[in-house]
Amino acid sequence: MIPIRPLFPSDNEIRGVALDMDGLLFDTETLYWEVGERVLRRRGHRFSEPLQQRMMGRVGVAAIEQMIRFHELDDDPLALLAEAEEIYSELLSDGPAAMPGMPQLISQLQRSGVRFGVATSSRAVFAERILRPQPWFDSLSFLLTGDDVTHGKPHPEIYLAAAERLEIAPPQMLVLEDSGNGAASGVAAGAVVIAVPNHATRSHPFDNVRAIAKSLHDPVISQTMRIEVPGETPSR
Repeated sequence: MIPIRPLFPSDNEIRGVALDMDGLLFDTETLYWEVGERVLRRRGHRFSEPLQQRMMGRVGVAAIEQMIRFHELDDDPLALLAEAEEIYSELLSDGPAAMPGMPQLISQLQRSGVRFGVATSSRAVFAERILRPQPWFDSLSFLLTGDDVTHGKPHPEIYLAAAERLEIAPPQMLVLEDSGNGAASGVAAGAVVIAVPNHATRSHPFDNVRAIAKSLHDPVISQTMRIEVPGETPSR
């Protein structure tokens, strides 16, 4: 059960931003699909959207356990995780593509002076491999990964930790998430959440989010942060 959102002083000013990584900043979902397909093909199964939805947002072994239960596999979770990570590492060799609007969003954040960081369910080794080459990596106020938490999304732990790193109350933090589990994590933490679904998550439930953006270009994001962007028109 997800804990009830804690109470904090009323202050609707956004003073910090927490960004998911997979499927929000970078198109890694296609890579995860290929990993799942290769792993399961070796065992006579196929990866599928229902399984992807179960695994999304979960951390390491917890995600793999969903795969084992779904297909009633007899594999050891740690061994299966190691196999999947070996394939993922190979697929990451060229680096994942940026999601539409990602460079512009990061530029807006840098110009605004609003502190921001990344809160991802990925393991640190993969998060750093993706993020460190980015020219804006040193602008991050924090990097939280699946290795830093006990409970994966939709549990609020990672976003409560993000607010602590930003030294603000959760209601003063904007969370951008692409998945239902991730959005639920931010909502449960008491943050202001904007969902930015991608092709793999458009059918997810996004209960109690502030808005559902069409992409990272959507003006609702800068409007929520109260960042003025020349030429913007309100989102409808």
